[in-house]
Amino acid sequence: MEIKISPSVLAADFANLESELKKCENAEMIHFDVMDGHFVPNISIGIPVIAAMDKVCDKLFDVHLMISHPKKYVKAIADAGASIITFHEECDDDTNETIDEILACGCRAGLAIKPNTPADKVYPYLDKLSMVLVMTVEPGFGGQSFMESTMPKITQIREKSPQIDIQVDGGINAETIKTASRAGANVFVAGTAVFRSENPQNTINELKENAKSI
Repeated sequence: MEIKISPSVLAADFANLESELKKCENAEMIHFDVMDGHFVPNISIGIPVIAAMDKVCDKLFDVHLMISHPKKYVKAIADAGASIITFHEECDDDTNETIDEILACGCRAGLAIKPNTPADKVYPYLDKLSMVLVMTVEPGFGGQSFMESTMPKITQIREKSPQIDIQVDGGINAETIKTASRAGANVFVAGTAVFRSENPQNTINELKENAKSI
């Protein structure tokens, strides 16, 4: 599987987002966390920021909806520039209907699960999905510690679907990326590790090499 790094804008300098994204030119995609203050106890960026960054960045936009009702925002997120739209299995909307809406808008669909949600919750939808996101922290805030207890879920999903992208998000750094890669993940969200480093491009290269080294 191709190793992909998706730097999380949540950890970037919001006063200088355009220049921050230019530091990640060797990343495969850019990760945007959209939070509603209801599904998770935090509020983050929304559609105008994604649309603005789409004008100055040509990377694939990997948009993670941590919101209670993702379905009604799918078209607007797609129109803003998203390439991949991921939402949570635990949300209040119908999972199949939300996936179909994402696909109808011309985006790839991803499905996320929280640390305590079992892997088999995503199995019924694997044939429609491009990616599964296994949260390695509780969603809502950046800078949390990596939860190694989530690794068996990655292995279970990889065994079930050898070709699907499996993304991990939360506490990814030069060491934990090895653990997640060994379990079967191939797409890695890294916020603090990238944007708080002295040289984000070097950090992205190091993360890729470490993920490939297992």
